[in-house]
Amino acid sequence: MNITSFLIYCVVVTFTPGPANIVILSSVQHFGAKKAMQYVFGATIAFGLLLAASALLNRTLTGVIPNILSIMQIIGSLYMLYLAYQIYKMDSTVAKNNQSANFVSGLLMQFINPKAILFTLTVIPSYVMPYYTSSLASFLFVIIITVIGFLAFSTWVVFGTVFRRFLQNHQKVINTLMALFLVYSAIMVSGLI
Repeated sequence: MNITSFLIYCVVVTFTPGPANIVILSSVQHFGAKKAMQYVFGATIAFGLLLAASALLNRTLTGVIPNILSIMQIIGSLYMLYLAYQIYKMDSTVAKNNQSANFVSGLLMQFINPKAILFTLTVIPSYVMPYYTSSLASFLFVIIITVIGFLAFSTWVVFGTVFRRFLQNHQKVINTLMALFLVYSAIMVSGLI
């Protein structure tokens, strides 16, 4: 397993702006850190549940269709390239005001967040399953990735105001670097190299 590529993928996807991170940023600015942390806890639990469901689904699929892992690696790579493009062309971190930034909205948001769903469906088969076959290993990686997600969400809370200004001032450079990191991860996970 290429741990560098794995960590880059997890960090780039979880720390870059997406629906949940934008709501967190907006919540910090409009309602304060305490209210935003309620949202973070809900989003983290849902993120972990999605990862666990993905690990279980992917283990079941590899038992039924042995060659599905290669297909999932290619799909994961293509998704990473799509994300790289989206991050590269991302305009600004303009947040939409969300009046319901609480635990339940954080929980529900992840279940309809395409970025979270696609990430959770690709990270386990792309990085974990080709190298680890035990259920315990999958469980440990679900925990590790969930913690990375929690750290990403918490970072948006703690540094919300500062981070937003920084992103606005250096947006193109940051987006380009994040996109390049994702392209590297996509190449490494594709199985082509």
